[in-house]
Amino acid sequence: MCRHLAFLGPPTSLAELLLVPEHGLLRQSWAPRRQRYGTVNADGFGVGWYAPRDDIPARYRRAVPIWADGSFADVARVTRSTAVLAAVRSATAGTSLDESAAAPYAHGRWLFSHNGRIEGWPDGVGRLAAQLPPSRLLSLEAQVDSALLWALVLERLAAGAAAGEALARTVADVLEVSAGRLNLLLTDGGTITATAVGDTLFWRSDPAGTLVASEPSDDGPDWHEVPDGSLLTATRTSVDVRPLTRPRKEPATP
Repeated sequence: MCRHLAFLGPPTSLAELLLVPEHGLLRQSWAPRRQRYGTVNADGFGVGWYAPRDDIPARYRRAVPIWADGSFADVARVTRSTAVLAAVRSATAGTSLDESAAAPYAHGRWLFSHNGRIEGWPDGVGRLAAQLPPSRLLSLEAQVDSALLWALVLERLAAGAAAGEALARTVADVLEVSAGRLNLLLTDGGTITATAVGDTLFWRSDPAGTLVASEPSDDGPDWHEVPDGSLLTATRTSVDVRPLTRPRKEPATP
């Protein structure tokens, strides 16, 4: 249902993070090793990164498979950043197929991605949408469950919630009305916050930086799997994983 990755560390090229690793996000677009739902991620991709002395991230998003965009390889080779969020997409039935639905979503300094789905989309999310002011609903980037989740997270961030609280409360509210797979990934360029709810999530932290990803990009021994039902908070030098405070419903069997 998608693969995503976030990075914090010394200046590193997008190619080194996404294209060069043997099992990096490029390879995961057609041959993921740990994906529980779906087989390929060919419905678009996106990358967000932070430039020096600029808190507002840049984005590159396309509705084509990452391997089909010849220009991105050049962009990735020469673009270096200390903070990156990227995703390859496997679209859920009934959602938008244009690049507006490709993560990362952005607002101000924030970048956001969702790996998973809300069961029963769109019929079962009326109560969730009712939590949002009309202005937030009207500004949804795409007709997709990920965009609604992003709006819910943004509303909590705007109300003063910390990143971890915003993600945890959003997950809890969704699971009160529907089952779902809710691996959420959020960064402001200085921290990474993520949930593992229904799909795989791993992390690695060493002098080369901190990576949080749907699955390892290599076979190194220093990857750690995040338990299902967890909230992860990471900086360039530390990673904290703790249980989410409320249980989740099991998604329906495909």
